[in-house]
Amino acid sequence: MKMNSLTTLVLNAQQIEQKISRMAWEVFEKNHQESHIIIAGISPKGSILAQRLSKHLSYISSIVVEVIEIKLDKVNPLSSPLQVSSHSELNDKVVVLVDDVIKSGKTLMYGAQYFLNQPIKKLMTAILIDRNYKIFPIKADVVGLSLATTLQEHVTVDLGKKEAVYLN
Repeated sequence: MKMNSLTTLVLNAQQIEQKISRMAWEVFEKNHQESHIIIAGISPKGSILAQRLSKHLSYISSIVVEVIEIKLDKVNPLSSPLQVSSHSELNDKVVVLVDDVIKSGKTLMYGAQYFLNQPIKKLMTAILIDRNYKIFPIKADVVGLSLATTLQEHVTVDLGKKEAVYLN
């Protein structure tokens, strides 16, 4: 990402990793009695975070963690059907829906819709950056960082070679 004078580094790679680790501990603490958890990442960045959250959770607990990917059009979610990478057995399972940033709650709400028609035990949400501008009635249960921003500001999460979270 090109840095300009209005771009602020919010989290560096090490801090992102620390946030994901802490999020894994929180998911574990809220579900320590479970033997199997499904982590569903909203593509693309939520899927990357779901994989990393899964690794941390598997490292700190004996819970079997399965990762699935949710694909939807984030701009116009009703334009095409939501796609799920795997039709795992969801019956009586805890599902953790993961994305990188929550602003209005729209993407998370549409991602959660799929699971409302499934016989799951519990649905949780995990978000790396919570911007606190909910328009839709959904909240982040597990948050890496709550960030006070203006509506005009943009949060960029880079999970590539140079990992960072920027505010611009």
